[in-house]
Amino acid sequence: MGSNFAKGLLIAMLFASMVAGTLASREWRFGFNHTNWRHQHHGRHHLHHHNQNKTNNVAPAKIIVGGSQTWRFNFSYSSWAFKHGPFYLNDTLVFKYDAPSNSSHPHNVYLLPDLRSFINCDFSNARLLADTDEGAGNGFEFVLDRWQPYYFACGASNGYHCGTGRMKFVVVPRLRRGWHG
Repeated sequence: MGSNFAKGLLIAMLFASMVAGTLASREWRFGFNHTNWRHQHHGRHHLHHHNQNKTNNVAPAKIIVGGSQTWRFNFSYSSWAFKHGPFYLNDTLVFKYDAPSNSSHPHNVYLLPDLRSFINCDFSNARLLADTDEGAGNGFEFVLDRWQPYYFACGASNGYHCGTGRMKFVVVPRLRRGWHG
């Protein structure tokens, strides 16, 4: 019973942190008038950007999942997503991985339906996005076209790559200010 309580608490905390992180963005123009908000609350107008994904007035970006590490076993994609976010609506995630061979393990990309499936690496209701050979070459592309949590994971070896190999991450895209496609 303690295990179920701990899992429930973890799920609630993860969901709350995802929502809080998404809603904390000053780019959101929702809920109240932001006219002169930065000036009134900070005394001067400035922004701090840590990487290329944080720009607000540009067209959607193409982002290689894992950067130079690509989509591989035993790399923390959750840490990567946290460090390289935020990601924005209509950004494209590119999953690159080697085609199956004698020297590499096969990978794939699944979209898990919810946080519980993500935490438990449960693929029973997941949707296969890219099979083992679709990540080769230019990779498989996925557009973040809705404001919702996206739970990505590798389902290879019956979920072993997801659980033990840390091949999973979640993204909740933000709205991009100033871009109208």
